[in-house]
Amino acid sequence: MPGRRATLEHLQAFVSSRVGVEAYVEPANRDTPPTVLLVATTGEWTRRPAPDERSAWKAAEQLGIPVYNVEFTGYPQRMRDWNSRARGRRLTSEDPQA
Repeated sequence: MPGRRATLEHLQAFVSSRVGVEAYVEPANRDTPPTVLLVATTGEWTRRPAPDERSAWKAAEQLGIPVYNVEFTGYPQRMRDWNSRARGRRLTSEDPQA
């Protein structure tokens, strides 16, 4: 897991370089620790692990942007759309006929 300072720097850089970023706190599950997920208005996103859920909330709140619990809100549609477009670009670039 990256250090706290590196994580906060990455999250702040994402917020500073994109428009309309919102944070989503993802709880721990069987395979991963809690995470902070940032999603821009374009749907572009980044995710970083946190040592515990409280730390994830604190890190997100320090960014000064809206923070949501993904268990209650779900993932934003713009993120799903971004992932679909990115998947399409990867498939196209891997297609030898393209």
